[in-house]
Amino acid sequence: MKKIITALLDALDSGRGAVLCGIVASRGSTPRGAGAKMLILEDGASLGTIGGGAVEFRAAGLARELLAKKQSRFQDYRLSAGEIADIGMICGGDVRVYFQYFDPQDSTARRVLAEIPALLDAPAPSWLVTAISGDAWSMGVYDREKGLRGLELPMERIAPLLRSRGTLDEGAPVLYVEPLARAGTVYLFGAGHVARELAHILAMTGFRVEVWDERAHAVDRAYFPEAAGLHCGPFSTALANLPPVAGEDYVVIMTPGHQADYEVLTQVLRTPAKYIGCIGSKKKVAAAREKLSAEGFSPEEIRRVHAPIGLPIGGETPGEVAVSVAAQMIACRSGRLELFQ
Repeated sequence: MKKIITALLDALDSGRGAVLCGIVASRGSTPRGAGAKMLILEDGASLGTIGGGAVEFRAAGLARELLAKKQSRFQDYRLSAGEIADIGMICGGDVRVYFQYFDPQDSTARRVLAEIPALLDAPAPSWLVTAISGDAWSMGVYDREKGLRGLELPMERIAPLLRSRGTLDEGAPVLYVEPLARAGTVYLFGAGHVARELAHILAMTGFRVEVWDERAHAVDRAYFPEAAGLHCGPFSTALANLPPVAGEDYVVIMTPGHQADYEVLTQVLRTPAKYIGCIGSKKKVAAAREKLSAEGFSPEEIRRVHAPIGLPIGGETPGEVAVSVAAQMIACRSGRLELFQ
């Protein structure tokens, strides 16, 4: 999302228009659901995806037509049997795409867009609100601290749409409300090779990541360009120097050593974190569990820790391990983690 918004702002700042294609509703089996986006620029370049295949090909063609005409519109697509086979699905589905033309002269839209990168990095949840009346649209952002900016709409209209996934309300005006930043922060303890890969994947999948390590050379922005925060200090006092870990937060422990892992675990188990994962072999994990038990942690508390961390997909490289961990965290976020246990 941040890359798309940044590219869109760059185009507008250069005096060039663009069309943002976004899935606003879907039904049945579709490769991408509400919230998927693809940006089409005047030079023919594109960024992002709404699922690939024939639908995306047709959508890109329509987007270029609308860009030339400086128009916005809805378009519905039904996946045909051939298209379903192309993307390996069994059942068909329908998607509704909104093609949103951005005029470089629209200073109001640019002001709203300029707020989005900071909101994506903020710890509080926020939403993008698009109001559509005929061929015209206007846009605003909402968070609970500052309220709605860029639009004037009654709160009773918006409040039911502030959900964890994009929601289309076909009243008057039509509203599409999508989350920018979900509630919850990932606190990643340890800044090694797996952590670098994991932070990148988590950023791509909508997680906000804060990284902590006691090695100054490891906590380098070059290794974690998408992290919301980088911190250096002793693992033994890490949580005392971070915002309180809340019930919607995630903790991932992959420090350089067993003792540091244990120091973080003893702090984290006293928080209501939604997810706690600790990297390590079965032998290392068993030793940590015994030590935690001896320290007085209950079996229920110790069972909160996902260790060994990640889904068992058989990966070995840092990238593969990071994929397995990210998959487990996405399952936790979606409420489907029990399916893999």
